[in-house]
Amino acid sequence: MNMPITAQAILIVAAILFILGLVGVLTRKNIIFILVSLEIMLNAAGMAFIAAGAKWGQPDGQIMFLFILAMAASEVSVGLALIMQAYHQHKTLDVDQLTALRDEPVTI
Repeated sequence: MNMPITAQAILIVAAILFILGLVGVLTRKNIIFILVSLEIMLNAAGMAFIAAGAKWGQPDGQIMFLFILAMAASEVSVGLALIMQAYHQHKTLDVDQLTALRDEPVTI
């Protein structure tokens, strides 16, 4: 049987992906896993835009998804550059250790 996939089912999947990404951002301690969780959240938002655009028969959802992809690409490039710099300076990617460094007094 070929049953069409409804926009409501796609929105439910997008909501589940967004929640999983949010849980990953809030619970992970490694910066790389946090960035991956952010990417999951962005893809879930893009999926919701595409489902809404398909439901109303408008290409606006696909256009918004292209903007989301461009933002995700820039976020990855800037984020990975910052991660490489943080690892080079502090030899760790643990968020708790990096925030502990923030509390130390700066000596010049």
